[in-house]
Amino acid sequence: MINRKIRRVWMGFVLVLGMVPAMAQTVVQGVVTDAISQRPLQYVSVVFKGGRGTVTDSTGHYTLRSSGNNPTVQVSYVGYKTILKTIVPGTTQTVDFSLETDPKAVNNVTVTTNKRAPYRNKGNSAVELIKRVIENKPINRMEHYDYVQYDQYEKMEVSLSNVSEKLTNSKLLKKYQFMFENRDTTKLEGKSLLPVYLEETLSKKYFRKKPEKMKTIVTGEKQVNYGEYIDNAGVSSYLNRLYMDIDIYDNDIPLFTYQFLSPIADLAPTFYMYYIRDTVTDASGMKLIKLYFTPRNTNDLLFRGNMWITLDGNYSVQKINMFLSKNANLNWVRELHIDLDFEKSEDSRYHLSKSNIMADASITKNSGGGFFGERTVSFRNYRINVPQPDSVYDGPALVKLENSNQHPDSFWTTSRHDTLTRTEAKVYSNVDSLEKMPSFRRTMAIATFLFSGYTSVGPYFEVGPAAAFYSFNPIEGFKLRFGGRTTPKFNKRLYFETYGAYGFKDERWKGFLSTTYSLNNKSIYVYPLNYIRASYQHDTKIPGQELQFVAEDNFLLSFKRGQNDKWLYNSKLKLEYVHELPNHLSYTFGFMNWKQEPAGSIVYSKLVNGATVNVNKIITSEFSGELRWAPHEQFYQGKVYRIPIINKYPIFTFRLIAGLKNLMNSQYNYQNINARYEQRIFLSQLGYSDVVVEGGYIFGRLPYPLMTIHRANQTYAYQLNSFNLMNFQEFVSDHFMSFNIDHHFNGLFFNRVPLLKKLKLREVISAKILYGGVRDENNPYKDPELIKYPTVDGLPTTFALDRTPYIEGSVGITNIFKLIRVDLVKRFNYLDHQYVASLGVRARFKFDF
Repeated sequence: MINRKIRRVWMGFVLVLGMVPAMAQTVVQGVVTDAISQRPLQYVSVVFKGGRGTVTDSTGHYTLRSSGNNPTVQVSYVGYKTILKTIVPGTTQTVDFSLETDPKAVNNVTVTTNKRAPYRNKGNSAVELIKRVIENKPINRMEHYDYVQYDQYEKMEVSLSNVSEKLTNSKLLKKYQFMFENRDTTKLEGKSLLPVYLEETLSKKYFRKKPEKMKTIVTGEKQVNYGEYIDNAGVSSYLNRLYMDIDIYDNDIPLFTYQFLSPIADLAPTFYMYYIRDTVTDASGMKLIKLYFTPRNTNDLLFRGNMWITLDGNYSVQKINMFLSKNANLNWVRELHIDLDFEKSEDSRYHLSKSNIMADASITKNSGGGFFGERTVSFRNYRINVPQPDSVYDGPALVKLENSNQHPDSFWTTSRHDTLTRTEAKVYSNVDSLEKMPSFRRTMAIATFLFSGYTSVGPYFEVGPAAAFYSFNPIEGFKLRFGGRTTPKFNKRLYFETYGAYGFKDERWKGFLSTTYSLNNKSIYVYPLNYIRASYQHDTKIPGQELQFVAEDNFLLSFKRGQNDKWLYNSKLKLEYVHELPNHLSYTFGFMNWKQEPAGSIVYSKLVNGATVNVNKIITSEFSGELRWAPHEQFYQGKVYRIPIINKYPIFTFRLIAGLKNLMNSQYNYQNINARYEQRIFLSQLGYSDVVVEGGYIFGRLPYPLMTIHRANQTYAYQLNSFNLMNFQEFVSDHFMSFNIDHHFNGLFFNRVPLLKKLKLREVISAKILYGGVRDENNPYKDPELIKYPTVDGLPTTFALDRTPYIEGSVGITNIFKLIRVDLVKRFNYLDHQYVASLGVRARFKFDF
């Protein structure tokens, strides 16, 4: 009896074992390529014959899953022969397909017409579908959940495309053949790609809904290094600003410093047209609608492509492939492709699993060579609504683990979400070898001198800036200047900088000397700054002139309009302490003893006992403190200046200055408070606005040279932060408020004018308003013991604003030859002042996409 029961149990066990293979899941994966070119094919249909299937992604890969016993996989694609292959059910296996062209399909003739039926949103089933997608965006976004965490892997690559054989075989480049031999001809059809830049990042992401916080913990980062001549961190920031994270559920997609309207944005049906192409079923049995979308105006910053939408009631995007129209008003970019893949998770929602952005750019769209950039992001191990301790979310939004950039190759081999190709794997070693070559270092030194104006004289000192070696002005006449500074190789903590200058008209020497000590043992030109500096400068300056990214003695600034005769001889002794924090909050404390002597048409005079007396100099001593917060600030660190990479985040600056009388012969007591707010505000298809609001108030009794001398511009260049039709030292205030707006329409109107849209011109308007004044206690007309406003031929040239604000505005055209902006500037009031114009034309050069 017992034996019989044992026999039954054993037979049942054997029966179960025999059933397992039949119930085991079948997983088939692989890649589909063209038999001749070997390039991967996307959107290829891969199915279990007679059953369900999928399509290949942008790299030609596919994955099929089934619990059935179907032994045949069928692959079909328009223009190619259909292929059937036998597989082994119940196992995981890799099966690649190489498709051959179908002659019958190739020889078909299709007759089309350029005419198309009128497109309407009303009664359009495709538009009704996209409206449902828009309505359901909130439940399909990550922000719908209380908690989300996942692993992320990023790969950013830049390559030279189609480098000519004439160049690669040049005798000058003979030493660099190892770089030219490392090419990829399979990634992009018709392109030979030579990788020159590669970076990888591994991170863990933690999202919390309330209070909202996205925490990123970087566990690994790897980047090519071109050495001291290039700001590698700045290059990374710039590339990641061009190729940003893409959330298809956002209304706007940031790329190339612009905002592209998403095809499922709230306003998308106004700018896009939609067409239902097909209904398909994916491997999980989910029914999908394939929807094609295209811009109504191909010159706008919009996409065209296909998306697959689920019919499960959530109307989520399962896959989207889109590209940029060749007519889009975007400079330098010839092609732009974006592929997003989503996977169904345990909660039956679709989460982004892979993002790929590819862009091909060149100086001209018809040139053979150019640049190819690609950013691939992979997402894994989603965990939904699993809260973490508060300590995980606390602290800064971005945290880099210690030594995250020092992992061995074995770490990356096991941690990457995808394997590097043979060409990609050699980039690190090739660039490392290149950076060590003396000939490459010499070439980079010459390039650095041409772009920044500095060149090394030995390992410890560099001479520059070259653009300031020669200049001229009405006061100094012909002016020569020569200087330089020490490099980090001289000392990691101690830095010296100096220059000497001589004016052949005033026959006076000028000069500068500074000593800087780094407190964090890092270069004083590398973020984050933390140093103390002592400096002394004796030189000329125009009151009210503010310059960005250029030296005062730059040769190009020698050319000015109008009466350029208001100058000062400044002698400044300064002590500074600068400290930047990782969260881009910085503070500066300083002391300055400032002696200013009038020059040119400026004469300091006042009444003393009823008689007019000239004042030879003004001396002040002041302490200052500045607090600056620039969240998520990005920039490229040049040799002299930081070049900002403007994003959507604001910058706040607060400054306090206190002048102390009798300290080092100081003549005045005063307090100066100044606050500034600046931000780029993106307005989707309406363009973007650069907004600056600034205000200040000075307490105390003081002469006009110590008040706020408003920023003016007497050059022929359009300056963003100055009043372009205001003369130097024309207006002064002891209290003021200013508002500047510079709005770019990005071709919103020109794109709709048949002839103009081919030129890809763009519109810009600006307005600058200044309200201010001088209190009676600081008004020389009310108190004759104060220094008088300067005059020319008995008429004043410096004024206080009355109750009417100063206003100027401009209309302009940008993107002329892709580089030039020209503005017609209008000054609306205070036109009775000497040497002013109500209209002016100003130009500006800028490289932009």
